[in-house]
Amino acid sequence: MIHTKIVGVFAVALWSWITMVDARFIGGRGVEKYVTFGQNYVVKWGQGHISTLHSGKEVDLYMDQSSGAGFESKNIYGSGLFQMRIKVPGGNSGGVVTAFYLTSLGSNHDEIDFEFLGNNDGKPITLQTNVFANGEGNREERFLLWFNPIKHYHTYGILWNPYQIVFYVDNIPIRVYKNQNGVNYPSKPMQVEASLWNGDAWATDGGRTKINYAYSPFIAHFQDFSGLSGCYIDGRSDNVATCGSSNYWWNGGKYQRLSGYEQKIYEHIRKKYMNYDYCTKYQSPPRECY
Repeated sequence: MIHTKIVGVFAVALWSWITMVDARFIGGRGVEKYVTFGQNYVVKWGQGHISTLHSGKEVDLYMDQSSGAGFESKNIYGSGLFQMRIKVPGGNSGGVVTAFYLTSLGSNHDEIDFEFLGNNDGKPITLQTNVFANGEGNREERFLLWFNPIKHYHTYGILWNPYQIVFYVDNIPIRVYKNQNGVNYPSKPMQVEASLWNGDAWATDGGRTKINYAYSPFIAHFQDFSGLSGCYIDGRSDNVATCGSSNYWWNGGKYQRLSGYEQKIYEHIRKKYMNYDYCTKYQSPPRECY
């Protein structure tokens, strides 16, 4: 009975937080007009494995033994808040990876990742986050979420500005990567991408679980193609520093650090739902772990 009350109180707190932060984000972004997939995104690969539905309001990526699929933003960005509503494949999806991320082009790339790692036999989906800077990654943090991401759409967001990277789930901060103490920090212009692909070399049970294509096609669903609030890099310059101006709302004071209440929710989420932190594998952790 006590456990039920605690869960109920936490659920109410989360709902209040989501409502409050939704208003905050909408206040920053403004009321955005209806945007279709084709206005902000293009297919990158897997042409025969992507469907646009509901007049461009939804895109489904399909994966079978022949291919997965992916799409990318038309624009390249130097800072911003990037969001997408996602529902990941259900069923026995072990080895299948659904990804939403920012990535730069060329060698020694920067990347900021959400990756959903499929699973079998009703076992929970793992959400993995990662940060690459100048080609160096291996900064994984993993979470078992407080909901089942195969059942309904949820909003996943990445804030990237000169001060911090924040990973949001339904506008709740679950990870913060600060630009301080001389850490390697993503600084190259990046596109927004999403994909569905074969990750069975590593994604589930350390690569021991392989994809069972008898359950294919695996389908990942995406919505909200207006969720790109960013500073465009126009192609004439790759100087991301110009995108660090405080004239952009996502670089303003309240986005340079978590608020006190955000920090409390953040700490609770990490204590209760994070099941892997790369910082713990080092005897002398890298600078960003402090």
